[in-house]
Amino acid sequence: MPDINFLSAADIAEQYRRRTLSPVDVLAATLARAEAIQPKLNAFCLFDPEPARAAAQASEQRWAAGTPLSPLDGVPIAIKDNQAVAGQPGASGSLALDLFPAASDAPHVARLREAGAVFYARTTMPDLAWKAVTDSPRTGVTRNPWSPALTPGGSSGGSAVAVAAGCSPIATGSDGGGSIRIPAAFTGIYGIKPTTGRVPGISEAPDISATGPMARTVADAALALSVMCRPDRSDPIASALTIPDFVAAIPHGVKGLRVAVSATCGFARTAPERLAPLAAASRALQEAGATVEETDPPAWNIRSAYLTVVEAAFGGAVAGLPGARLALLDPGLIETARRGMMSSAAATRAAEIDRIRLMRVFIAFLNEYDLLLTPCVPIAPFQAGANVNTPDAEAYPEWYDWTPYTWVFNATKLPAASCPCGLDAAGLPQAVQLVAAHFREDLILRASAVLEAAMPYPRPPE
Repeated sequence: MPDINFLSAADIAEQYRRRTLSPVDVLAATLARAEAIQPKLNAFCLFDPEPARAAAQASEQRWAAGTPLSPLDGVPIAIKDNQAVAGQPGASGSLALDLFPAASDAPHVARLREAGAVFYARTTMPDLAWKAVTDSPRTGVTRNPWSPALTPGGSSGGSAVAVAAGCSPIATGSDGGGSIRIPAAFTGIYGIKPTTGRVPGISEAPDISATGPMARTVADAALALSVMCRPDRSDPIASALTIPDFVAAIPHGVKGLRVAVSATCGFARTAPERLAPLAAASRALQEAGATVEETDPPAWNIRSAYLTVVEAAFGGAVAGLPGARLALLDPGLIETARRGMMSSAAATRAAEIDRIRLMRVFIAFLNEYDLLLTPCVPIAPFQAGANVNTPDAEAYPEWYDWTPYTWVFNATKLPAASCPCGLDAAGLPQAVQLVAAHFREDLILRASAVLEAAMPYPRPPE
């Protein structure tokens, strides 16, 4: 039998159906694997084995009776620390927040629970998800399974490590500037940020942040996303959306789709030696029947506007904390929040107008093309450490400067995914990014599956 810890969720469900594996067996293997990698990689901030065992036993009984709740019934899923799970304490990676058990599930967690998923652990993240690497004063440094000396990226770094290292086939992430896609790219897994508002739940930054799945296969991500975006009365906008079957969309492939390929996304730069994945992905899509054209969207760099919006969001998020609590925040977050508190309402509104202008440009561009293919992260994973923000303060003053391909699609609310694309000369994961029009995650998943078949996802060394 293949290694249980590296089975996909789809394979696990098939084994359950055949009675060759049980949810209790899989959870035991999951917990053992998670506990084994934790001292080396620090992917988790909480293990919650007893409720997980009870959930696995209930799932085992349903599969034995032939009445599973869904293909995710009995599948272990790790949850990012900023997402509520009833009964579990969470602090969003921050010493400034108290650890109190959540009274109820976040909407997408509730949907996963209704599907029978087993929640066994919470994953690490930077303080309040403020940056694109994963270290915090509360949980320390999270490390990359490809090399523990390196960062897995962030802010959903713990979730990426949990999936890449074989702890569970799926984990949840959130993405306000690349926080799903960056760690997916750095660890060699798949991560999709859906359209802002697609998954129900209203965060402190609802205009830029989105919740989505991270997985080792496109099909698993599609399955999880189909469940996570089911409606919830707490979010009236998401409740008005249709409920998609993303899994059914995957086999349609890319034949006849129009794909724009851009090395710059209109304003960003990647060193020529790191563009090989873009060329390989372009060939794979073309060979699968897509019409591929090299062209740049008429975009411009709205770093300043994005920064204004994000800093204002963090300023608002911590404004109510007393001084003693503020002092417990990551020093970089304190400075970010300070700048946000000093920003005027007029400056923030001007930044929002710039975002809207750019969003209109991308809407028009994606009326001409079904998909946009770009680099994901222009650099390789770099040294992990405490209080890390950027690999090179001169070349990249802030994390925003080495992630231009990701946050632009938070600013414009577009769906985007990080797709693994082999290894670089140093043996580290590389990735490309697929983008589509609002609420066309189905197109991204179809193209992602084509890339997955052409370039199977790598597995980290033990």
